[in-house]
Amino acid sequence: MLHTGYSGKTEHNGSKFVKHIPCESCGSSDACALFDDGHMFCFSCRQYFKGDKAYTEETNMPLDTVSYQQPTAKGHVSAITDRGITKDTAEKYGVRIQQNADGDVVKHYYPYFDVNNSLIAYKIRDVATKNFTADPPGSMSSGMLFGQHLCQEGGKYVTVCEGELDAMAAYQMLGSKYAAVSIKDGAAAAVKSCKRSYDFLNSFNNIVICFDSDEVGQKAAREVAQLFEPNKCKIVALDGKLKDACGYLSDGKSQDFTQAWWAARTYTPAGIINLKDIGPELYEEGNQTTCLYPWAGINEKLYGIRTGELVTLTAGTGTGKSSVMRELMHHVLKHAEGNIGVISLEENTRSTIFHLMSVEANARLYIREVRENFPDAELFKWQEATIGTGRFYAFDHFGSMGTEEILARVRYMVKALDCKWVFLDHLSILVSGLEGMDERRNIDILMTKLRSLVEETNCALLLVSHLRRTGADSGHEDGKEVSLSHLRGSQSIAQLSDAVVAMERDQQSDDPNVANTTTIRVLKNRYAGETGVACHLFFNKDTGRLHEVTNLGDDLDGGNDDNDIPF
Repeated sequence: MLHTGYSGKTEHNGSKFVKHIPCESCGSSDACALFDDGHMFCFSCRQYFKGDKAYTEETNMPLDTVSYQQPTAKGHVSAITDRGITKDTAEKYGVRIQQNADGDVVKHYYPYFDVNNSLIAYKIRDVATKNFTADPPGSMSSGMLFGQHLCQEGGKYVTVCEGELDAMAAYQMLGSKYAAVSIKDGAAAAVKSCKRSYDFLNSFNNIVICFDSDEVGQKAAREVAQLFEPNKCKIVALDGKLKDACGYLSDGKSQDFTQAWWAARTYTPAGIINLKDIGPELYEEGNQTTCLYPWAGINEKLYGIRTGELVTLTAGTGTGKSSVMRELMHHVLKHAEGNIGVISLEENTRSTIFHLMSVEANARLYIREVRENFPDAELFKWQEATIGTGRFYAFDHFGSMGTEEILARVRYMVKALDCKWVFLDHLSILVSGLEGMDERRNIDILMTKLRSLVEETNCALLLVSHLRRTGADSGHEDGKEVSLSHLRGSQSIAQLSDAVVAMERDQQSDDPNVANTTTIRVLKNRYAGETGVACHLFFNKDTGRLHEVTNLGDDLDGGNDDNDIPF
């Protein structure tokens, strides 16, 4: 297995690790490991690079069998007359045909390009058998949508078709005005293809999905439409007798296709039902996933973290919100399925990684002096057990940014990267950079959009929010009890959250046990209704971990008996 880490001591296939570099395939800024013989491996997209070609683990091919030859196409560019495709259109897309000695067309060659617009493969269609092969073999995995290399990102319309000929036909029938692309591997892999090109497709104002009119094609069209925000996608309703765009062109019905294309209806999911019609499925959990919290006390009240819900964590400054969030990230990694998205606006990605590794190691690795006490092998082990799983995705950004940018990144994490669990730290810094309205109004708008996003994507969103200043009263940093009225900015935080969990800690206490113990209080519980103190978490300075403790003494509840605290 390949391991990358912090020094040049790491070896792979007899070569030594040199450094982390950006990945030319997935665009990650530092997930690709470069070795001294020139080969590379990306932990993010799991691709092996040799020269200018890539091997992906999805092919399940041994490394020594991978071909790195340049793709080649026989024949020449010509009109595909039996399908009505002109030479100009074929030349635009780079499609070639091969003819036999009798002049019959026997093969089509469709070029595929990677994210860098480099030609990586030809998809070859045998005209007689309608079977497809690839040249070189196994080279299609890193290919983007057919025709994507021709289009600049952004624009009014992009048409997504089920096959290469359909994309060319649609482009031609629409007067060669609008971008038209095709998925790679048919309807069954439509969602996977569109996820790879999510940012490209999402850059257009309208995504027009023109799949085959059969049941399989229409089902795939709806699944693709669900990847994107509401009102983004339109689905073309084709005549059942002419099931695809190419059929319209070859049958001389370009005008009918154009009318159907312009009449495409905006996709809206079905949702109005008669509750009487619900049968045994009422007792099925559906697509909701639950992960228990790492502490028994809070589970007794909230019964876990559920997808499709928004949970707000709140506390005063320095009370341990980020520590709780990291414990939850690590716990979800170990006890739940699905990828994890992290948007931390107050720390860089490197800091986030070290904090996650610290939870795994039971040691404060985020402190360099502590980290240096451990050998590389131990650090590599903890790295592999956390970020090395490939299940963490982080937005590599620091500081405030626009609301829509954050929403787009969350949607991308969930829809394209299969993140079921998203952690956003924190709300206050997100609205701090917004202008034109007061903070309360900004929070109202943002919380409404976040709530809608959770409903749309069925993710679990855990959000950090700060508390407002308490004026002359005892501050939250002194252990003041938190209520919903203390939430900073707007009551929309409480109204739109499924659960609100507060943390209280007397940081100034002379008793170190009290000063390092956080009370977890449930302020809102839409699922089960029960609120109040859930548990107490003690911060161990030696390990950097939070541990649930019981039988707390009077120092934590206002009394004077110091001997009851069991530390």
